[in-house]
Amino acid sequence: MAEQWHLYLVRTVAGSLYTGITTDVPRRFSEHQAGAPKGARSLRGKGPLTLEFHTQVGDRSQASKLEWQVKRWPRTRKEALVRGEITLPCDA
Repeated sequence: MAEQWHLYLVRTVAGSLYTGITTDVPRRFSEHQAGAPKGARSLRGKGPLTLEFHTQVGDRSQASKLEWQVKRWPRTRKEALVRGEITLPCDA
């Protein structure tokens, strides 16, 4: 069975949203919280961090395409996703 990938959004202390993908959300979030060397460079020094959203999205290809889409969304649309007011497109 293929690994299941997840899309997630992390909020920084300043309120910005970081979008990423992983096969293990708790592990990846812990890496981001710990900072170097495995956490995302763009999140270093921007904690405390909050895991705002995560969902299973299929295989790595689907996850990568969806991550690319969501990273280009305006902040208002990402915030609506976090609040559950919209859902992710399923044609990623």
